[in-house]
Amino acid sequence: MTEQGVRWTAEQVLALAPDAASRKAGSRLGAAGPWSGTGSAEGTVWGLCKGSGSKPYRTVVDLAGAAGPAYRCSCPSRKFPCKHALGLLLLWAGDEGAVPAGAQPPDWAGQWLADRRGRAAAKETRAGAGAAPGPADPDAARRRSERRAERVTAGTTELEQRLADLLRGGLAAAEQTGYALWDETAARMVDAQAPGLAARVRELGAVPASGAGWPARLLEECALLHLLDQGWLHRDRLPQALAATVRARLGLPAAPDGPPVRDSWLVLAQYDTADPKLTTRRIWLHGAASGATRLLLSYGAAGRAPELSLPVGLALDAELTAYPGSGQVRSALGERFAPPAPAAFRPPGVTTAEAAARYGAALRDDPWLDAVPVTLDRVVPVPDGDRWQLADADSDTALPLSRAARSRPGLWRLVALSGGAPVTVFGECGHRGFTPLTAWPEETGEAVPLC
Repeated sequence: MTEQGVRWTAEQVLALAPDAASRKAGSRLGAAGPWSGTGSAEGTVWGLCKGSGSKPYRTVVDLAGAAGPAYRCSCPSRKFPCKHALGLLLLWAGDEGAVPAGAQPPDWAGQWLADRRGRAAAKETRAGAGAAPGPADPDAARRRSERRAERVTAGTTELEQRLADLLRGGLAAAEQTGYALWDETAARMVDAQAPGLAARVRELGAVPASGAGWPARLLEECALLHLLDQGWLHRDRLPQALAATVRARLGLPAAPDGPPVRDSWLVLAQYDTADPKLTTRRIWLHGAASGATRLLLSYGAAGRAPELSLPVGLALDAELTAYPGSGQVRSALGERFAPPAPAAFRPPGVTTAEAAARYGAALRDDPWLDAVPVTLDRVVPVPDGDRWQLADADSDTALPLSRAARSRPGLWRLVALSGGAPVTVFGECGHRGFTPLTAWPEETGEAVPLC
């Protein structure tokens, strides 16, 4: 048990896995067979797992960490959590007798835990004393910001010319040149220190291969790029909030500046996306009192899971601070007042028609928004030819599932969970369709991750 007496479900444990292979390998280690010397106390779980060598692997998990669970294992894996940590948590979650509570941790586990919590306490002390250093030279920081703005302006001006050349020569040229045109243009945007712009440009390379109707989709994306370029070049004429959104879409750094909001935040979903250089973790939260849905982002180097990890379906008492920008939902996680605990609530749901209207309204504040967080109430997954959609159980409206959702195993988990009956589904609703991330069956109420 944790210090609050909270025992997680297997689904909440598996939601921490960095990839499908780790999830599968950890599931095989979730039985008592390979384990010895297990125990739990004060938010910590430990154990020895027999491996291929003569010495068992020493595995310990701190469930009460400020940034979510933390892991230490003597195995050589570079994944966090490794399969042994996942197996230990599954054993702890599934069999109370297999992991005795109230035990005294062995020296190797106790020392790691003491060192970790000592560092956390020292960090809090420094923060409370105002020891965090400010900018060493404000003038130098201002000059760096001005130089970057100049490079971004040069990059957006160049992109405007390239878009004009493309449209002048005809969109068919994009199909003939393939990815090369866009990869080279994206590299130029990276040189201009506009990583968000580079990412949007790079995605255009896949549009000509996306099937029938690709010229219209490519034209739409080019128009959004043009709008973003113009937003930057005329940012002095924009309202402050919209100008902040333009900067965020370009990938320029910004600090959270809203007032901290303390609430009981339900962890709605957590999933990772990866490219060759970076793994990005997206964590959706919903406040019980505020009713707000907020997004946390955490990053890890290629091949390594981000540090922040929160169990889906639990709630944490914490403060969130919003980032600037109109219509922005991203926030920074501030002080946490207790480890995650079972939640007695779920977000209120809307109909599929209301979800589509919510996305349309959000585009007024952020025209480049791909999707908004939405909870659908009483929907049923149904096939639509070779596609799937979520149909309202009480009306004749439906939302198509996105291509990404149709290619994930979570679709079949959702279909099996529903069994033809209505379910509550949280996900992202946008112009590509609806991507389900978590579901709640009506009879049990427990959150089931779909990603």
